[in-house]
Amino acid sequence: MGTLIVIEGVDGAGKNTLARRLVSAWERDDIEVVRVGFPRYDQSVHADLAAEALRGEHGDTAGSVHAMALLFALDRRDAARDIRKMLSRNDIVLLDRYVASNAAYTAARLEQSADGEAVEWIKALEFDRFGVPVPDVQILLDVPVELAAERAASREVADTSRIRDVYERDGSLQSRTSAVYGQLASANWVSPWRIVQADVDPDRLAADVFNQPPDAGKVTT
Repeated sequence: MGTLIVIEGVDGAGKNTLARRLVSAWERDDIEVVRVGFPRYDQSVHADLAAEALRGEHGDTAGSVHAMALLFALDRRDAARDIRKMLSRNDIVLLDRYVASNAAYTAARLEQSADGEAVEWIKALEFDRFGVPVPDVQILLDVPVELAAERAASREVADTSRIRDVYERDGSLQSRTSAVYGQLASANWVSPWRIVQADVDPDRLAADVFNQPPDAGKVTT
């Protein structure tokens, strides 16, 4: 069975860049790796509904914290079987965002901390009820929120297909989400976490997380 590794962080943190560099490092060592990004836009009806809601469609859906969280959770529920298949056929499955993203943003929208009801609800919903695979390692790409916002804005200017949604444009939400992420990482929520900065050495990180003991600190469900 392969290792399930997740990269988390606020919008504009540089998760996509880090993911590409990690994949390159593993492939140079002949490690079989597959990468999946959440939400799975253009693949999942739930992810597409969430994206449309964030663009102002579907009435007041985007205004409901729990409705949005459910759409993102259902996207992962539908992907769970495929993730397990990938784990059976590869050394590493790398996910760009996962359950912790839902926990962090949901808690932040409700102005709760990581030990509040929202995070517990997400954990019970996704890991316990939906049975999505538990990560072996979670990586928090921790960058200043202001820098992440600048990157997200620059990305929007450079690529008209990547228009920022209402979450990405809300600086206060991004700040609160960053704080919850830090709390989740410090608590090793559901599995071991690594907190890294933007200047992390991807080759060293790739080696470190791949050699992480598979059950160290991991919560079984």
